Amino acid sequence: MPRAFFLLLGVQSLSTLADNAFLIVAIARVMELSGPGWLIPLLKISFTLFYVLLAPFVGPLADAFPKGRVMLLANALKVAAMVLLLAGCSPVLAIGLAGLGSAIYAPAKYGLITEILPARDLVRANGFFESATVCAVIFGTVLGGLLVSPLMPRLDLPFAPWTTGMQPTSLAAGMMVLLGMNFLATLLSIAVVDSGARYDPHSIHPKALIKRFVLENRVLWRDALGGLSMSVTTLLWGVGATLQLIVLRWAHEALGLPLAQAAYLQGVTAVGVVVGAVLASRFVGLKQAERLLPIGIVMGLLVPLMLCISSPWTAALLLMVVGGLAGFFVVPMNALLQHRGCTLLTAGRSIAVQGFNENGGMLLMLGAYAGAIALQVSLDMLVLGFSLLVTGGMLAIWTTQLRLPGLVGTEGSRH
Repeated sequence: MPRAFFLLLGVQSLSTLADNAFLIVAIARVMELSGPGWLIPLLKISFTLFYVLLAPFVGPLADAFPKGRVMLLANALKVAAMVLLLAGCSPVLAIGLAGLGSAIYAPAKYGLITEILPARDLVRANGFFESATVCAVIFGTVLGGLLVSPLMPRLDLPFAPWTTGMQPTSLAAGMMVLLGMNFLATLLSIAVVDSGARYDPHSIHPKALIKRFVLENRVLWRDALGGLSMSVTTLLWGVGATLQLIVLRWAHEALGLPLAQAAYLQGVTAVGVVVGAVLASRFVGLKQAERLLPIGIVMGLLVPLMLCISSPWTAALLLMVVGGLAGFFVVPMNALLQHRGCTLLTAGRSIAVQGFNENGGMLLMLGAYAGAIALQVSLDMLVLGFSLLVTGGMLAIWTTQLRLPGLVGTEGSRH
């Protein structure tokens, strides 16, 4: 792997570390303000919203400029988000600005992988990338738990309005840590290499971009391998984002853990994803990706076992197994989708299409979860419902795939 890839990997890891800690801190801030329960999924919705709204535009943006400069802008927006949170802004609005930065960031970082590496290295690179990303998710979640714990010093910042006339809050110290991390990621983005890839210019008129984006979606969905991998990743991203919040709630209600310790338990799932991702990068190539579909069915069947567990250690074991299956399954699917997208479209545009669909799935699932909380649906029913969704969805995708033999090796032409 070239050195440029590992620099990109470092920037991505630091940024992801801060993003995941930010979510825990934002949840703690909502709880500190005694906000309603449905505000917690709204935090995740706010972060994800720009991925969907700006999807027709961020791909062309990533392709129009050197991707390192785009990453610089994106990380600068995350710095601004932390400044707003420190200044007393609503956590929903602050995390939304961070989501705007992440939406701009995504097609640049993933597009750069396809530009600096040949297709034969994409599964291996995705194994590195996903392993490092999930490690950042693990430590970011753990860091978030630490930042909201009593171990943090209590700071009284004069520019933080909520501290006026009140006891100092440990959240201010945690926010300062996140501000420093995002600032460092911004500085490192300056050194990200320009791959030299350039694409034909297209109209930047919003109507033209939206029309083109609709056509690009159609191209990728109608491709046999592209549609298969897109279906899988869209389903799993949507369910996974919601299960992240369900695990926090389950750890609190069923295991009696506070938010800080529940965040640690949530990070255990990501440990399994790392192991699965590493194994996938070692043993699975692009041509084997579609054969892994039954693993998704097994994942769905394992989720309801959460309801039978009362020990944190047993819970950690189950979550690690589920995470391992997810990592082993999703990494090859993601690599397959990137390969088909880059072949059929361009690096930046294909990642934008992928992000639109995956984050659209997340918005739908998170919206349903927020509605379920507002309607006071029980935790048991939520877990069973999401298990049924994963199992049924993966079974439907697998059945469809079995009717289309010979997908492996199907090639498309660049559009």
